[in-house]
Amino acid sequence: MPRAARKKSEESMYHVMSRSISEVDLFQCDEDKDYYLSLLKRYKEKYHCKIYCYALMSNHVHIYINPCGFDISTFMRCLNNAYVAYFNRKYGRHGHLFQGRFASTIVDNDTYSLTLSAYIHNNPKDLPGYAGREEYYRYSSYGIYAGRRKDTDGIVDTEFILSHFGRDKKTAQQKYKAFAESMKETGIMKEVDNSIMKAYTENVYSSERQYIVRTRIPDELIYRMSNLLGMKVVEELRAKYNRKASKIRAFTAYIMRTICGYTYASICQYIGNMSMSGISRLTNEGFRLIKEDVRYRNTFNSLIQAG
Repeated sequence: MPRAARKKSEESMYHVMSRSISEVDLFQCDEDKDYYLSLLKRYKEKYHCKIYCYALMSNHVHIYINPCGFDISTFMRCLNNAYVAYFNRKYGRHGHLFQGRFASTIVDNDTYSLTLSAYIHNNPKDLPGYAGREEYYRYSSYGIYAGRRKDTDGIVDTEFILSHFGRDKKTAQQKYKAFAESMKETGIMKEVDNSIMKAYTENVYSSERQYIVRTRIPDELIYRMSNLLGMKVVEELRAKYNRKASKIRAFTAYIMRTICGYTYASICQYIGNMSMSGISRLTNEGFRLIKEDVRYRNTFNSLIQAG
């Protein structure tokens, strides 16, 4: 029987859960959790997404994510595949680590959004020593929301949720903590727990959130890139053995991946004379380029805003 298609929308936010196969814990030690968080940060920055909440448990992960128009399946495939490669290499194993596809539900209203955040943050309640002290669990974003620690990993966007609890940050943190604690006894948590195993909603959350249009046409973007960078991008794309050209190729590949939604195979066809592994390396170089070179970073931001 074919599996059901995942419910998606380019404007949607998602509650995502990934679980390990029954015989293996997803995280064997804190070092593994730290590495997973580093990957989460990497891909949320690479694909310009927002992470609102997360909790890393021994055999599963909860993430509340706003992909900002990026494909959620692509995001999770990159994240999970990178972690599996690390895990298998470290522990000398082969094969699957995650239990099938990740589960996801669309977050379609403010009530569910707040309830979901409390559900994720209360996950550590069953861990030894954390019952009633869930905000002190290092591998959850709860401590950041409750003001117990700073977001040293640079992963979480707290403003979206805390804004519901007031303008003053400290007051909002106190109110949020009281809200999260109150939700533990409501029974709603069980409903959220059940819902993550079902794609139960087809609604799209409509709000004032901004998202990035991810279906742009490459030719249109290349024309704008030429104007913004002051160079003939098409000619540079076809040039070889030229440092300036290599930057343009990397930047273009990254743009096509993140804003046009192209697969590596499609980028291969567009740029030409490259393998898919080569395109993968190019997109990574393009990502590094916008982080390190203000000229390309400003160009990228202009291309996003033009959407």
